[in-house]
Amino acid sequence: MEAAINVQPYDDITVPILIENGTVVLQNEVVQGVAVAVEGAIVSALLNDDEEIKAWKMKRPNALLVDASEKYVLPGLIDIHCDAIEKEVQPRPGTLFPTPLALMEFERKLPLHGITTMYHSLSLGTGFSLRGVHLLTDMVNQIQRHRRGSVYVRNRIHLRYEISFHDGRDILEKLLDEENVHYLSFMDHSPGQGQYRKPGSFQRYVMKNQGVTVDEVAVIVDELMERRKRVDYTWLKSIVQKAASQGIAIASHDDDSPELVARQQDLGVTVSEFPINLETARYAAESGMYVCVGAPNVVRGSSHDDNLRAVDAIKAGAAHILCSDYHPSSLLAAIFKLANEGTAELPAAVAMASLRPAEAMGLQQKLGSIATGKAADLILVELFQGMPRVTNTIVGGSLVYSACTRH
Repeated sequence: MEAAINVQPYDDITVPILIENGTVVLQNEVVQGVAVAVEGAIVSALLNDDEEIKAWKMKRPNALLVDASEKYVLPGLIDIHCDAIEKEVQPRPGTLFPTPLALMEFERKLPLHGITTMYHSLSLGTGFSLRGVHLLTDMVNQIQRHRRGSVYVRNRIHLRYEISFHDGRDILEKLLDEENVHYLSFMDHSPGQGQYRKPGSFQRYVMKNQGVTVDEVAVIVDELMERRKRVDYTWLKSIVQKAASQGIAIASHDDDSPELVARQQDLGVTVSEFPINLETARYAAESGMYVCVGAPNVVRGSSHDDNLRAVDAIKAGAAHILCSDYHPSSLLAAIFKLANEGTAELPAAVAMASLRPAEAMGLQQKLGSIATGKAADLILVELFQGMPRVTNTIVGGSLVYSACTRH
């Protein structure tokens, strides 16, 4: 079932747009001399004949002509996992900003990074910092209100559910019933496995970030491990079925073994986010799951937790999707780094942050690549001192960002 998405223009005053002279990155090739025509909310034509281009312009004298000389034309990026909105709400410990302000300011930054569809990752059940019940509902409601009046990007909600958080079951079911979830992932942040498989790593993280003592963290661990024993996998499977009936993709998080991946698949999970090691990533990919790795990992060259290097998974054919995780500007940078270093051809690298996530979310018929009839979500990218930067962003046929650069 393909998830529903509105590809109507964001307003009633969109004008036709013609992007000329650029290097256009299509699904399987990079082409020169092709003009991308936008009318209403969609890409209406790919024109590669001078006479066709001339005729198109004559029929649309009010069209906006965009010169993409020395620039790449890419599909808008789709970010399925990013929790950076949390830092906008709480840039420093104990300093909370109003959610409407934080969301508005965060969204304004996204077109600069080339992100046209953002799955804001909100956590239910970890209990740390912003990742508790006290702010989750407010953030969900604000994002939903914002979506109805947004003029920048497509805002969607990625709900991350901690499977041992039994008090959150009613909340999760309510959010699903109200159709307030667009992507759902299951997390298990308990010590001894996944992200915290190394002895003491969970305790060190909690003590550092929450300022608790050794004795206090011991209590936290004991309570968490007791809750983990009571996880109801039959209920989780029913949640997967309910979500799937709404076209919602389901992900696992920090898988650390093929055996765990197999159990996740049995639940109905189709995306494996941030597998801990190459063996697990390969197994997930070979089993037909989408594997998502972090763009910051690509840019930095390593995992901040000393886990799997994303580039190793990509080289092994065991990773399909890039997400920004916590650093939105890394997404575009990772694409060009992969291409420049020969890890992937440019169309394949671009697809990791556009077509592949669209496929995983069930949106590939409308988003994810530059093709006639698809939504006009497009970005223009130039290289500055070897680094990619966005100069123009179009979402749903509307020009939402344009930079004046001087050389």
